[in-house]
Amino acid sequence: MSSRARATIVLTALCGAVVEAALENAILLLVAAVAVLGVLAQWIGWRSRIPSILILLVFGLVIGPVTGWVKPSRILGDSLSPAIGMTVAIIVFEGGLNLNFRELRTAGSGVLRLVFLALPLNWVLGALAAHFAGGLGWAVAVLCGAILVVTGPTVIMPLLRQAKLNSRTASILKWEAIVNDPIGATVTLLFLSFLLLLRAQSDTAPALFSLALRALLGCSVAGAAGVALPYLLRFAFHRDLAPEYLKTPILLGGALAVYALGESIQSETGLVGATVFGVVLANIDVTGLQELRRFKESLTVFLVSALFILLTANIDRAAVARISWPILLTTVMILFVVRPAAIWLATIGARMSLRERLLVGWIGPRGVVAAAVAGLAGEQLTAAGYRDAALVLPIVFCVIASTVVLHGLSLGPLARWLGLASDAPPGLLVVGSSSWSISLATLLRRQGVPTLITDPSWQALIPAKKVGLDTTRVEILSAVGERLLDLRDFEYLLAATDDDAYNALVCTRFAPELGRERVHQPPPAGQREQVQTLREWRGKYVPHASLSHARLSELVHDGFGFRVRTAGEGAPSTQDEHWPVVALSSNGSMRFFSPDHEFEPAEGETVIWFEKVEAEPRTARRRPWRLRRGSSGARAVAQPTT
Repeated sequence: MSSRARATIVLTALCGAVVEAALENAILLLVAAVAVLGVLAQWIGWRSRIPSILILLVFGLVIGPVTGWVKPSRILGDSLSPAIGMTVAIIVFEGGLNLNFRELRTAGSGVLRLVFLALPLNWVLGALAAHFAGGLGWAVAVLCGAILVVTGPTVIMPLLRQAKLNSRTASILKWEAIVNDPIGATVTLLFLSFLLLLRAQSDTAPALFSLALRALLGCSVAGAAGVALPYLLRFAFHRDLAPEYLKTPILLGGALAVYALGESIQSETGLVGATVFGVVLANIDVTGLQELRRFKESLTVFLVSALFILLTANIDRAAVARISWPILLTTVMILFVVRPAAIWLATIGARMSLRERLLVGWIGPRGVVAAAVAGLAGEQLTAAGYRDAALVLPIVFCVIASTVVLHGLSLGPLARWLGLASDAPPGLLVVGSSSWSISLATLLRRQGVPTLITDPSWQALIPAKKVGLDTTRVEILSAVGERLLDLRDFEYLLAATDDDAYNALVCTRFAPELGRERVHQPPPAGQREQVQTLREWRGKYVPHASLSHARLSELVHDGFGFRVRTAGEGAPSTQDEHWPVVALSSNGSMRFFSPDHEFEPAEGETVIWFEKVEAEPRTARRRPWRLRRGSSGARAVAQPTT
């Protein structure tokens, strides 16, 4: 045998071994690939400010119907459906945790209209569009209309954060998405069961009565469990009947238990219980809920990414090929006719302004729950013999992709045009009113940076009020503080009290929301390296390791203050002591100088320095001082207040 023949045999055997190993580990490879692609899509969305669900859609299409590399239903088999169900349960549970009944005081009328009137109107009008524009039979058209009433909280929540909507409008959209999610999914799956019964049995009346009875019983039992279990867990947690490390797993396991309880009675009712469980938890005092919120947000991002890629990859090429002008026309009708008309009719007489009705009528992105239900419904109806059921998935995915792109890109500009969102640059929240923090906030405000000073002491806020700064008297870590403070306009925080431990606590509390690199505090005085607080449990030290709160106050008393220069001018040359504090860029972002993160300001950036300054004449102080950021050679000085 020649060497070439032997090499061919060895190579063939090696390739066969690789293929066999890949087949044996197909599930492992699928899970790993989906996890990596999901995280990559989320990162790309964060960097580019493109809705991440659109990138997930592209990734799923590429590895699925476009290339044919992955077919999840073939690899996972019968385990795919229950896995999707549990994932959706966790997603709606996470949505419930974001709902606070206090928001209903201002947005309650609009929310009730969107749940009890807009939902059935969307269903009816969506079914008409699917039948007359898409050419679907009435049975499948009604099912398609039910699927499309669900707006996606996993899509709308990031959009609301980016758009900086006012609290009332944001509450309306958030409540609609989270409450309609389980209702729409449950109604859709119950109607799916009804359609399957029509094909499976000739005498459907007894079966339909049994289905309705089980659905009512399942929703009632799951809902009752979703209300009772949070109070039981609160009783146990308050009496230290569970260790801290088990509280988050217990709460997450409780959501799955409530979901499973409803599913054991009727397989479409567990989502109601999971949502109720989350809503009740969010509105009662349960210790350990903050840890759960941080954990579930990461978990939900991971699950949504994986689920959307799996569902998209599971689409057949034939389904993609079925996208036609009737499907595109149906998508246009859903976007530009069905939802605006349903919202407009449902909110007649509601306590909603015309601008709010216009915005809510346009914004309704569909998300992962609609995709999951469409995939399940399309497969089962096709197997039951409904000819046009294969068009359900293409229609739903066209609507998802269109709403994610159009609504994601237009929400911010439209909200600002209607006056329902802030167009201010990123602001700074200052916790603690002192001479130097007031001086810094004053100068930042002159540079166009929104600032707010909070302090629990009314007396401490008097100097800040005298110079015209926005102030709020509140303990920022209290329940009242969480309710009163709207953080949408503030992307940076400076904890500037005289208590270093409290500053670290404030930074640790807000780091998950604002980002660890955007929470700051002055360093403790004379802290040695061996007793220095870990970076995980404090804010970024600013502006210099030697400038503690006490030292800053002493220097201000000795005539130091804050002065503005452009980066090209360099450091001050006439002072013995001077420190750069913050660099402001033309796009509104700011970077604090810190021993934790050294950097060089870019050419043309505005830099605020802390240095010795001369006292201003009294007449100059009475004069309003405005300074355009980045103006060449300009100077502004913020003197300490007394």
